Amino acid sequence: MMQLFGTDGVRGTAGQPPLDEATVIRFGAALVQVLPHEGRGRLLVGRDTRESGPAIEQAIARGVRAMGSDILSAGVIPTPAVAYLTRTLGFDAGIVISASHNPYRDNGIKVFSGRGEKFDGRLEREIERLVFDPAAAIDVPEPTPVETIDGVAPYIEHARQVLPDAGPLGGCKIALDCANGATAAIAPRVFAALGFDVTTVGDAPDGRNINLACGSTHPEGLTALVTDGGYAMGAAFDGDGDRVILVDGRGCIVDGDAIMLLCARHLQQQGRLHRNTVVATVMSNIGLELALRDNGIGLVRCAVGDKYVMEELLARGLSLGGEQSGHIILSDFLFTGDGMATTLFVLRVMAESGRTLADLAAEFSSYPQTLVNVRVGAKPDLRDVPALAAVMANVERRLAGRGRLLVRYSGTEPLLRIMIEGEDQGQIQTWAEEIAEAARAHLP
Repeated sequence: MMQLFGTDGVRGTAGQPPLDEATVIRFGAALVQVLPHEGRGRLLVGRDTRESGPAIEQAIARGVRAMGSDILSAGVIPTPAVAYLTRTLGFDAGIVISASHNPYRDNGIKVFSGRGEKFDGRLEREIERLVFDPAAAIDVPEPTPVETIDGVAPYIEHARQVLPDAGPLGGCKIALDCANGATAAIAPRVFAALGFDVTTVGDAPDGRNINLACGSTHPEGLTALVTDGGYAMGAAFDGDGDRVILVDGRGCIVDGDAIMLLCARHLQQQGRLHRNTVVATVMSNIGLELALRDNGIGLVRCAVGDKYVMEELLARGLSLGGEQSGHIILSDFLFTGDGMATTLFVLRVMAESGRTLADLAAEFSSYPQTLVNVRVGAKPDLRDVPALAAVMANVERRLAGRGRLLVRYSGTEPLLRIMIEGEDQGQIQTWAEEIAEAARAHLP
């Protein structure tokens, strides 16, 4: 059976399987069938700014209606807003059409439960079974417009619970890079209404320029803007608004690891860091682990993907977790990554501590890290490729406990990711290339 779900929902090239019209219609129908609901069932859908979004939304709606359920659209809106609205407005599920930080030709589907949490593996497998079941015939209705709701206003009010006003930071200059994505029409309103002096870039989506040389995966332009313009900080969101990379007043990048450390220390000082423990993925730098330990804070590592971070937070009753890539979950506010809420919380830390972002971020010291990607045609178990396994074992020996090696397949792209941390940048880069060369030689 074909696998639909990766580490962050369904991903692919828009218009091609699994994001062709027929498969997406069956996805909508399957989703209704696996949901616990009373009566007809109500679902909410939102999307980012990709030109393929409306067609995918219509296909999902046809599948949902084929099963007798209702669906409403929040239009272009950040992913965390869909999670929040689903939970607070009584929807049985929320659907996001987005490929996050990927180029515009890609798209994807993420699903939230009625509690605003990403679907677990059991429900994903059941959806896959129904989508690819040849006996599951569907009487598909003709396309009709999807009824819309205004989800922006309630989401803005929710975001302002994180930081009700700018306080001592009133008039402070901040720069926002909205990635030509879902935050483009919302983020400037939120931050300006709080009293900040806001400049935005990446705020003119045209359906094809989402994440194009902008946003959280390309913060270089924002870095130059902040440095040259005398801004206190900058925030670069990704296409669907569930992650953020910050830039301090000196123009230095503040990634998810540094954000987690400064948030953890602040919550700890306020007695709000539940169980004095943070959740991060296996990709977080060893420097985060050591800094947390020095401050008496524990670290739980999990698989890559913010849904796995969320699962650990829920299972352990914790309040903070995230990824180096900028997905930060503050579970007192929402059980998914939220780029705007994270930025507002960091501004709150700055206001309450009286410190600059540069000062706060300086407490994090990152070990040298390198990440090399190798494109693959298939994803065999690495233990079944002896020549590659031998090269990896040799690198582990040479690290001698003074770094980390992590080799894994991407959950959303045909890539093998090779990550090494160690004391010398040049040496770990050489070792990563050795593994990459072996992978190219021995993987399909």
